[in-house]
Amino acid sequence: MFCVVEFIGGWLTNSLALLSDAGHMLADVGALGVGLFAARLAQRPPSEFKTFGYHRGEILAAFVNGLLLWLVVGLIWSEAYQRLFTPQVVNASGMLGIAAAGLGVNLISLTVLGRSKSESLNVRAAFVHVLGDTLGSVGALIAGVVMLTTGSYIADPLVSVVIGALILYSSWGVIRESVDILMQGVPRDINLPDVERCLLDIGGVRQVHDLHIWTMTSGKHQLSVHLVVDSSEEAGGVLDSAQSRLRDRFGISHTTVQVDPGDECSEEFRLH
Repeated sequence: MFCVVEFIGGWLTNSLALLSDAGHMLADVGALGVGLFAARLAQRPPSEFKTFGYHRGEILAAFVNGLLLWLVVGLIWSEAYQRLFTPQVVNASGMLGIAAAGLGVNLISLTVLGRSKSESLNVRAAFVHVLGDTLGSVGALIAGVVMLTTGSYIADPLVSVVIGALILYSSWGVIRESVDILMQGVPRDINLPDVERCLLDIGGVRQVHDLHIWTMTSGKHQLSVHLVVDSSEEAGGVLDSAQSRLRDRFGISHTTVQVDPGDECSEEFRLH
């Protein structure tokens, strides 16, 4: 693993930027391991105790990955704070060689993960990890050049602080989205009032209430709603229209719709 090479190099050159990047790479290894476990777990079929299956395992893994990044940033900043007041001599030329090799490894990983990062929140979290590594390598290169040309060793902790800030910024989206999914929030790509208006536009629908939209796992939205219609005779047509509109306009194919005829007792229909 290149993180071992980078850690040894950071130790020998006394570079905080390399050591922090090595720690970030090590966190990536653990994150990817958790992500692989979650992906395998999500393939398990539903059971009588887990009727929705294990899809949320992927979201939990993404959330843990994001928190792990924040922990790494805290460790980086703690050491950088000390070095800002007591700069330490760094072997800049050796640091440059190791940082350049690390940049090459990270660019290859980014290319591989970038092809499928839009398909899974967990893959996106892994992509963010590697992106942070790439920024770390770039920062180490910049710090090395500055130290070689100016002899100012304060560049090493300064670059580490900037890298930490970039990692926090890039990981915030993964943390926010995973929390939204775990809290069953409305997906950010769907506007709840638009869905309500779409259902109200169906002929025969009098009211829309108890409308809930949430995400089970990346790209898989679900919906439940109660529709009040003028008469029970219109229920079948309303259900067909609701199903097609939700699928075609909003990409929601897993729905539970309860139709409440205004002149009779309620009848529940489930659409999948």
